[in-house]
Amino acid sequence: MWDFDFDSLGRISLLPRVRPHLANLGCSAAIIATSGILSPMDLVALTRQLVDIESTTGNEAAVVEFLANYLSTAGLTVERMPVERHRFNLFARWPEDPSPAVVFSTHTDCVPPLIPSSEDSTRISGRGSCDAKGILAAQVAAALRLHREGTCVGLLFVVGEERDSLGAAVANQNPRGSRFLVNGEPTGNCIALAAKGALRVEVVAGGKMAHSAYPELGESAIDKLLDALQLLRSMSLPANPEIGATTMNIGIIEGGRATNMIADFAKAQLLYRLVAPSQPLREQIVAAVGERAQVEFVLDIPYMRFRTIPGIPTMTASFTTDIPALSNWGEPVLLGPGNILVAHTEGEYVEKSELAEAVDRYVLIARELLRS
Repeated sequence: MWDFDFDSLGRISLLPRVRPHLANLGCSAAIIATSGILSPMDLVALTRQLVDIESTTGNEAAVVEFLANYLSTAGLTVERMPVERHRFNLFARWPEDPSPAVVFSTHTDCVPPLIPSSEDSTRISGRGSCDAKGILAAQVAAALRLHREGTCVGLLFVVGEERDSLGAAVANQNPRGSRFLVNGEPTGNCIALAAKGALRVEVVAGGKMAHSAYPELGESAIDKLLDALQLLRSMSLPANPEIGATTMNIGIIEGGRATNMIADFAKAQLLYRLVAPSQPLREQIVAAVGERAQVEFVLDIPYMRFRTIPGIPTMTASFTTDIPALSNWGEPVLLGPGNILVAHTEGEYVEKSELAEAVDRYVLIARELLRS
């Protein structure tokens, strides 16, 4: 774990006993500053170092500060973008290019809990290894390689992607003039043709408390909610031939006060993965629920299509990204190492070969975009 303190501006300062760890990466930041490139061994070491810093959503400060020190030592100009309290995005650029045309971006937060890193001959395992700390490491390595070859790209690392894209929303208010945004999520190093959107819905039912022996004197909020959910589950959802069907997940249900009481409150939280504009679906949801409960739409991220790059295989993403919240950072491209099916699981991992391949593909993408 990292030890740190906050200065008068709310920035994190690594304590003296922690600073030596910055050089204990398999390849020190000082070596990186002179060589301008990470070797495959160093890429693995950096990925593991990032995985071992706990950074669940809301607790990204230590990993952001680690990256700030790492990148500034490597020669980049680093800017901490305040998000809220002790949470910061990080924007890094080379001193000779204050407004890079291409910016690599991904997120610093992970889902809980912390799972420390480990490795075997082919894989790195641990929380965030593929979503998205391996991606962070690959983007850093690609930026360093490009700079060594005379090309400057920027790096934008944001907080909060796993919850509400708050970091991306704040960054979108502070663009730096880039024409292209290369976002990283686990796509198996394929270019995503499109990504599903997300519609988060809360359905809240009210009732009247009564003794459970006399249910006729009360009004069960749970019964109302169950009826509403059954109607929502039976709805026909939109489909898109390019990316598949809209899906719905009932993630959380809560309500009631005791088993011997008629419930006066019940709530469900739902998530729809969108393949079309959300407004018709919103209207359909409200009509289905009717007077049984109140419907609130708490997050709406649109379905999006992305730019492709010749020579790189393509895929479609069923998950949602920060890209819709970063519209002011340029035309988007989506690619990253790792398999989304192991993200958020106890067995999360990324293949070492995919990390190295990702560096090559990020370099190729940047070159292709800068030629356009």
